[in-house]
Amino acid sequence: MLNMDNAKDLRDVMVETFISAADEGVNLAVLVSDSTSTAKISPFKERFPDRLVNVGIAEQSLVGTAAGMALGGFVAVTTNAAPFLVHRANEQVKNDICYTNTNVKLVGLNAGVCYGALASTHHAIDDVSIMRGFGNIHIFAPSDPLEAEQIFRHALAYDGPVYIRMDSAKFPMLHDESYRFEPGKVDVLRQGGDLSLIAMGSTVHEAVAAADELSEKGIEADVLNISSVRPLDSKTILGSLSKTGCGITVEEHSLHGGIGSLASELVAETGISCRIKRLGFVEGKFAIPGPRNEMRAHVGIDAQGIVRTSMEMVK
Repeated sequence: MLNMDNAKDLRDVMVETFISAADEGVNLAVLVSDSTSTAKISPFKERFPDRLVNVGIAEQSLVGTAAGMALGGFVAVTTNAAPFLVHRANEQVKNDICYTNTNVKLVGLNAGVCYGALASTHHAIDDVSIMRGFGNIHIFAPSDPLEAEQIFRHALAYDGPVYIRMDSAKFPMLHDESYRFEPGKVDVLRQGGDLSLIAMGSTVHEAVAAADELSEKGIEADVLNISSVRPLDSKTILGSLSKTGCGITVEEHSLHGGIGSLASELVAETGISCRIKRLGFVEGKFAIPGPRNEMRAHVGIDAQGIVRTSMEMVK
């Protein structure tokens, strides 16, 4: 159970950061594809109506228009649902943004299985694997409100393509005010010598809750928050896995191409002695639709599922 003290919708953080950046002089333009409610962008629209562009339900046009505005000197940001951004505008993301190294920030809202019962047409459990297949784009996944703000500030200042994987629920703070996001650096939330829990985005909260319960059972876990998927801090991941010899990756994503794949690739390439168990949606299958908490429990990426797998691994 998440401690919901100071919980905040990461999209509200996103919009507040946009407003602050525009007030500070960033030449920002935000683009939506009839996704004003999904992005919760109304406060920005009210302050800066001439900086919001709604292309309608036309994701290819969304990405192409963003590229054109970036070439015209704007810091262009697209904000729409991840499944439609990643799938419907796939060619435009590849050619207009990545291949041409255009200064566009792509925000994939409601990623993973946020849409729950709306099923696979609305799920984005392959967005990280697709973005990893493109060159020239940084990939980030905030885990809490403070990290979300810092990731957006970094992305707006960075000259080049960025993909930000976003959740749609409210999440409490995992970090205190001293935390500073660094691209290409793993965020170590907890240290232990028995196993490594490696998580991305909102599942980091599940990993932290699982680590607390495991500690009561005498099992101490490293908890690694992979908020920067590219660039990637492979040294810290390998250091943790070398220390514990036992790793579990946790992601609301397919087992293909996400952080489970990343960790396994690192272990295979370096030859360290380590067992890895990947928790996520079954590779090569669509996610079974339903309430999101039940979907997480079904594939074992909730706190109880992580505890159960951890006990089996440690034994």
